[in-house]
Amino acid sequence: MNPKEESNSINKDNSNDIDQIKNDNLNLENENVQKSLEENKYVFGWGQYSEITNGRFAMIGFTAIILIEIISNKSFLSWAGIIH
Repeated sequence: MNPKEESNSINKDNSNDIDQIKNDNLNLENENVQKSLEENKYVFGWGQYSEITNGRFAMIGFTAIILIEIISNKSFLSWAGIIH
């Protein structure tokens, strides 16, 4: 076997190894995506999805209260008529 043919066979072996590693990584990514989709699926009651949604609405509400206080120059409680 001449050196050029030997070099080609080494490159083919390396490319096969690299392709196998890429396929393994893709399979792991697909499994991770599937697991995350299953974890984020809606479940009735106290679940991860419910807690994330509740936290997001709480952040929106807190931001709205801060904006009301900045725009009206009053505290939220007096603006809402709870404290006079």
